[in-house]
Amino acid sequence: MEDYITKTVMPNGLTIVTEHITSVKSVTAGIWVKSGARHETKQQAGITHFLEHMLFKGTKNRTAFEIAQSMESVGGYLNAFTSTEYTCYYARCLDTELRTALDVLSDMVMNPIFPKEEIEKEKKVVIEEMKMYRDSPDDYLFEEFTSHLFKDHPLGRPILGYEETVSAFTDDDLFQYMRDRYAPENLIIAVAGNVDHDTVLPYCQSVLTTEDRKLVEPLDQELSPLDTKPLSLTKSIEQTHYIWGRRGLHFDDDQKYVLLLTNTLLGGGMSSRLHQNIREKYGYCYSVQTFNQSFLETGIWGVYVGTDKEYVEHVHELVVEQLNLLARQELANKELSEAKAQLKGKLLLSQENTSNRMMRLAKSEIYYKRHVDLDELVEHIDSVSVEDIISFAQVFMNESEFVEAKLTPE
Repeated sequence: MEDYITKTVMPNGLTIVTEHITSVKSVTAGIWVKSGARHETKQQAGITHFLEHMLFKGTKNRTAFEIAQSMESVGGYLNAFTSTEYTCYYARCLDTELRTALDVLSDMVMNPIFPKEEIEKEKKVVIEEMKMYRDSPDDYLFEEFTSHLFKDHPLGRPILGYEETVSAFTDDDLFQYMRDRYAPENLIIAVAGNVDHDTVLPYCQSVLTTEDRKLVEPLDQELSPLDTKPLSLTKSIEQTHYIWGRRGLHFDDDQKYVLLLTNTLLGGGMSSRLHQNIREKYGYCYSVQTFNQSFLETGIWGVYVGTDKEYVEHVHELVVEQLNLLARQELANKELSEAKAQLKGKLLLSQENTSNRMMRLAKSEIYYKRHVDLDELVEHIDSVSVEDIISFAQVFMNESEFVEAKLTPE
């Protein structure tokens, strides 16, 4: 029996998508909400992430301990995460425990109680989480860089929010946010593993659907003009942290596969151009890497380096030089073929995990409203030519579109 994917959209808008994988005896089930940090008002900054924490604090049917024990007692686990554009609650377990996993997840999403004493405790937890990230120089710089890149826009706000907004949240705020954003048409149930769609469907229908179809209001979030002024910060640290980056490509951009390969060529591991040049040739850093993130209408791309303050100017010159080399047509077919093999290898290796398969199912639904299979991805990657990379680099690597951000020792 071959692997296969099945999708059902319920009358109220709830989407259920499953992938049957014949070679495993486990499943990963996730409830995805098409709502993330960018869907918050200024006063709500951090509420999506805070709500993710609070859904583990008890329901009408289970205590917080019973929620945690429900999966761990049968050898599985529960977890969740919040991103800029979506939230996911998921469980991984043996296929025999799928019903329990879906029951617990749906109970968390449908029947939270938000005890006031737990809200106050969790505010302290999240504020400590903020402090933890601020104590990490690279995390702190990336957050400030993103805020600068998308100034006065929700994409520029930290997912955790701010101490003043989180400190003000009440149970009424959480319930109202769920009423506004956790409607069936904004939910996706994704299950990957040894699962049969026809078994999942009636169960989801009975535990997670409602009769009413409530439309979720779209948000008008026009991008603010780009401010390319350099960002310079200081902190009591030993090393200088440096970013040279720009706004990137959205998820459905025609050039996204060209950027993926460009990203791999420049910063995809120890054989990449930046690693070989800045670390191996000059020894200027321990860590150098590129980053690439896509949103619905834009993205972020750039280079991060941790180095000594006396090397920063030379590191900047080396980074710009490596980016410009692509625009000057310095790329061989062999190097591009190796980058393609590396990128395809990562994609294929990621499919050996049911959690990754479940996440690919849901993200395909969120961004494309259909399943994008590996054959399609590989075909797009293979179709990129040396000329495509060069033409792209000549436009994309324009220094006037880049922003420099530095975090230096005090």
